[in-house]
Amino acid sequence: MSRGYTARAAVTAEPGPGPGGRARLTRLRSDGPLALRETADALYLVGAAAGPLGGDDLELAVTVRPGARLAVRSAATSLALPGRGGSRMTVRAEVGAGGHLDFAPEPTVAAAGCHHRAAAFITLDEGATLRWYEELILGRHRERPGRHTSRFDVTVGGVPLLRHELRLDDPAVYGGLAVLDGAGAVGSVLLAGPDLTREPLTGEGLAVLPLAGPGVLITATAPDSAALRRRLSAGEARAAREPATASG
Repeated sequence: MSRGYTARAAVTAEPGPGPGGRARLTRLRSDGPLALRETADALYLVGAAAGPLGGDDLELAVTVRPGARLAVRSAATSLALPGRGGSRMTVRAEVGAGGHLDFAPEPTVAAAGCHHRAAAFITLDEGATLRWYEELILGRHRERPGRHTSRFDVTVGGVPLLRHELRLDDPAVYGGLAVLDGAGAVGSVLLAGPDLTREPLTGEGLAVLPLAGPGVLITATAPDSAALRRRLSAGEARAAREPATASG
């Protein structure tokens, strides 16, 4: 029988004083390895223990009230490690009308032997906006990666915006040309809100895909983390541009 941490952390952000003011955190609950620390510019996830380890079941609930703005970061890279059973990290986020959530932790490294699942379930009210950034590094230096699955479920105004899953559990499959083509790092950025490009773009290791609803999904692969960040940054810059027909 697998054993590990079961942790449930939570944060609630309310609008701060004045337009565009700093959010007030009216709930800030840390639990086990999920330690939450407020700074002047963001809320930080601070790992209070190594991992996630096999057997860990971690969950973070994020509530952004209407009109509030919250940035979530992490203090360091997460290292998914093997153990007795698989590990899981789940984020459940709700963003009210006129609110904004910018979720961009440091990368996750899928160490050899791990079996990790990351899932995000995000509900946006009409008029809410989102930036959701993820990076995955496939193994430590000169190490075969473990198994990793990441999933997004995003709903806007009660209507599904995105259902997306990347399952990396068989190197013979995901290492091929149709998936990662031998890349050592993979990442994505989901942008939801108005004034995003409606024009798709593909390039070397990069795809910018406008969604049917108010959003754009940016995905990239690269040999390493530094190259991945450059490609995701270029994709974000492209996604933020309005289509040429809108200005002409």
